[in-house]
Amino acid sequence: MDTDHEHDITGPLKGIRVIEMGQLLAGPFCGQLMGDYGAEVIKIEPPHVGDPIREWGQEKPHGQSLWWPIIARNKKSITLNLREKKGQEIARKLIAKADIVIENFRPGTMEKWGLGYDELKKINPGLIMVRVSGFGQDGPYSSRPGYGSIGEAMGGMRYVVGDPSTPPSRMGISIGDQLAATFACLGALAALHYRDQTGEGQMIDSAIYEAVLAMMESLISEYVEGGYIRERSGAILPNVAPSNVYPTKDGIFVLIAANQDTVFKRLAAAMGQPELAEDDRYKSHTSRGKNQKELDDLIADWSHTLNADELMSILDEYAIPQGKIYRAPDMLSDAHFKAREAIIKVAHPQFKNLKMQNVFPKFSKTPGKVRWAGPTLGQHNEEIYKGLLQFNDIEVSDLTKQDII
Repeated sequence: MDTDHEHDITGPLKGIRVIEMGQLLAGPFCGQLMGDYGAEVIKIEPPHVGDPIREWGQEKPHGQSLWWPIIARNKKSITLNLREKKGQEIARKLIAKADIVIENFRPGTMEKWGLGYDELKKINPGLIMVRVSGFGQDGPYSSRPGYGSIGEAMGGMRYVVGDPSTPPSRMGISIGDQLAATFACLGALAALHYRDQTGEGQMIDSAIYEAVLAMMESLISEYVEGGYIRERSGAILPNVAPSNVYPTKDGIFVLIAANQDTVFKRLAAAMGQPELAEDDRYKSHTSRGKNQKELDDLIADWSHTLNADELMSILDEYAIPQGKIYRAPDMLSDAHFKAREAIIKVAHPQFKNLKMQNVFPKFSKTPGKVRWAGPTLGQHNEEIYKGLLQFNDIEVSDLTKQDII
């Protein structure tokens, strides 16, 4: 490992080596999580061009992506041409020394390069291979290119997101990729536990559409058993009331969630209308769901008479869950975010005030840490090729001239 940072590693995955071969989001977010938890993540990128996500972003100060410092944080970047046989041989040498390899190429690509799981487990029987793809490693759609957006659509999320007056919408983030990556990381950690018991590795197959499907609650069961198809419902969940965004006197929307019976009783008291909690239309979860629109209108009429801060103060007094709809400036100025260090400043050669979300969740004994932001392309070539793999100067020079690294 990089001795400059080795003493900083306290995370629970300290000592685990990960080879990341993916690009863009699905594979790399899995690698980000592992790096956050202390693993040594060696990211392989194509020579000269690197991961395409180096070019992503709405704003690119200094001509550099603001996605890259986050998705590649805590990683070591090496360049290696996996399309060439010599590059594939070097990849096998690296993988022989690894605990986990992550890839998110189209299924069949790794096999074409001689880097399929059946081949890799021969040289490293304890290897855990994490494979993230649109549709999984088998099945009739497995060979299709599968972006996160397609997985969100086919997994059921796109249809239920948005307002009922508009076509199916999307989340404002790449949620499909990140869900598949999160489940892939979870699977890898479970596989590490199994390896600790048996010494055997295994393959983790994380499909984007299945990761999205896993989050769809009772959507399938409701249709099979009741013939009910969930529709877009905007800011509410049908029959879960009250739980909505409500207007205030100063034009700020506040989300109030008081759908549990005891909480609704407190909300009714806070509104100065305790009788609502005994009204047959609102006294139970079922009755509030049947009269959701009428109840929301009653709460909106009350909230609209108060400024947001006044409303939130009253809700806090009565222990009612509430919160503003935050954007980045709200998060940066919030006292709770600051107290828990939810957003941290990270050193960067160009971005002198770079801030990003911290490592989550928190560990009481082995906390993760953002040790550095995304590296420059090939920044760790010398450390990995000359250090870990013991190549000499002539070998490294020849590989560079051949465009292998």
